[in-house]
Amino acid sequence: MKAFYAAEQKRHDPKAFRTSGGVARNPETPERVERLLAGAKAAGCTVLRPNNHGMGPIAAVHTPEYLDFLEHIHPRWRRVDGAPEEVVPSIHPIARDGTYPASAIGQAGYHMADTSCPISAETWESAQWSAWSAVEAADAVRAGERVAYALCRPPGHHAFADVAGGFCFINNSAVVAQHLRKDAARVAILDVDLHHGNGTQGIFYARPDVLTVSLHVDPVRFYPFFWGHVDERGKDAGLGYNLNLPLPRKTADDGFLEALDAGLKRIRAFAPEALVVALGLDAFEGDPFGGLSVSTPGFAKIAEKIAGLGLPTVIVQEGGYLCDELGDNLTSFLTGFGERQG
Repeated sequence: MKAFYAAEQKRHDPKAFRTSGGVARNPETPERVERLLAGAKAAGCTVLRPNNHGMGPIAAVHTPEYLDFLEHIHPRWRRVDGAPEEVVPSIHPIARDGTYPASAIGQAGYHMADTSCPISAETWESAQWSAWSAVEAADAVRAGERVAYALCRPPGHHAFADVAGGFCFINNSAVVAQHLRKDAARVAILDVDLHHGNGTQGIFYARPDVLTVSLHVDPVRFYPFFWGHVDERGKDAGLGYNLNLPLPRKTADDGFLEALDAGLKRIRAFAPEALVVALGLDAFEGDPFGGLSVSTPGFAKIAEKIAGLGLPTVIVQEGGYLCDELGDNLTSFLTGFGERQG
């Protein structure tokens, strides 16, 4: 299996984030890359550097207003008296349908959903290369590979068309799905991260050409709280093209696989021509977020079921945080997928 990653993705190094009212070390650390690279290589992947694909694939799913913000906010922020090194919002609008603020402080609140996605001088570069890794994997599949893996860091599935959030800036899975649409009439996105892929859902919520399916911890008491509920089915032309499968806390392999069967049934009914897997390894029983209880062998079983769809597939890395088994979990998933594909 081909895997794609660029070293520039490690430059983004957020120092802290606010959680439960306090300040903690940000878990979306560059060290994740080393663990994931080791896991991909152990699965037999050939790791390749992506090309610079420019802004076209990214701008296909994100607004120009937002991309201009991401590119230029840090130097503007640093000109504010007393501003900290990283961009972290201090105010958020109740509604986003009014005047667009001119100040860096106002725009930070407008374009950043929470305090877990601080922006440093290196964030924009890392986020672009993360997206370009995803585009390169998509191009490999478009060229005939049955499956390719994109080691995307920072991750992306909490990023909306014009809002960052949850460690995410550019929605890599959405970028891939849109890129695959160049050849495929219908594309499905299957998100198996611990957290609901709210940004991905938001980007495609009114569209019938991209089906979004997400398995995640029930958000009634878990991030992202306001999205990921069963009654969110899409709207307008996209009504019926979004499926959320929230799971009880500590759901283990059997319960996850049962919900996955329901998600795969919906994907088969959609009859897509390509698949994007938003892979979150934070569903692991030993992940620091502790929401679900999928085992290391369980990731191979998940992969085998997904591979059974027989679709050209791009696997996009989302969550999965520092624990001894992080690399092993990726190895388990990629190996399981490859064996079933073979």
